[in-house]
Amino acid sequence: MEELDDIRDDEIRFIGVEEIEPMRPIKPSFLQKYGKRMLVGTILGSVFTGIAYIIAYSILLSTTNNQSSTIQEYSQAIAIEIGQDHETNPVRSNPTKPLGRCVEASQPGFCEIQDTIINDIPLKLYLPHNSEMSLQIGKLDKNDTTIIYAAQAADIRADNGGIVGAFVLKGTPKAWGLSKKGYCASINGKVSVGVADNSPLFEMATEKEGYFFRQYPLVKDGKFVLSELKGKSIRRGICDRGGEIFMVETLTKESFHDFSQALADLGADQAVYLVGSSAYGWAVDEKGVRHEFGDDSYYTGKKKMPKNTNYMIWRKK
Repeated sequence: MEELDDIRDDEIRFIGVEEIEPMRPIKPSFLQKYGKRMLVGTILGSVFTGIAYIIAYSILLSTTNNQSSTIQEYSQAIAIEIGQDHETNPVRSNPTKPLGRCVEASQPGFCEIQDTIINDIPLKLYLPHNSEMSLQIGKLDKNDTTIIYAAQAADIRADNGGIVGAFVLKGTPKAWGLSKKGYCASINGKVSVGVADNSPLFEMATEKEGYFFRQYPLVKDGKFVLSELKGKSIRRGICDRGGEIFMVETLTKESFHDFSQALADLGADQAVYLVGSSAYGWAVDEKGVRHEFGDDSYYTGKKKMPKNTNYMIWRKK
């Protein structure tokens, strides 16, 4: 069939009948006359309506996203505050796993000994189990089987042999001073390690027959403490990692800076120094074997022990 695409808007053609004489043009109706204008108007109206919907949806989406972002930021802030945002802001006071193993309370006290390497520094960890910490001034009894760990605690003055910094021995103050900001206390069986100019634990140890001493700070709130001390030596320290208290010793001579950084990278929240170098001490493992470190010249009589030489001791409960 021939396509009939030559029909004007004002014409009508019949299909399927014999050809007849052309009819007179019919007068355009209202729809025919204004149909195009109405169609154009309808299209333009739809376009404007669509644009309005798009604008409204964009505003709504932007508002929703802003609200969601605000809610997300608020949720993150709350998570950080309560210590749950481990991926974006790890909370040092809640490490994922303790370093030491779980030990039955009925098991006799001992010192768990571990070897590890942090930042190419070989470290030996001493983790006391079922034991309590105390302080002692004077020579240790090497035959005392209740001692599972012992190491020199506070430094001794070279001029007069006095203890450097505050020191409380079973409720009795033996020295005062704030020359060192690091502290360690044992009160009613609870050990606290921290860094502060002033600590109420000194007075508390005095009131409750506890123990307290000061030393150089190493780690505060998970960050290493910058030290002006130079030189390298065997380093020792006591750490708090999420409430787990343990001692650390380097197996090579290290600077204060590198030692502090290694403890921070180990995950320590707080850490203070213990007398290092050749200072004598020992640890007793689960099998009862004693592991000695340092120089025992004070115990063999080769050297005279200063009167205020003091020790941090962990004894079986």
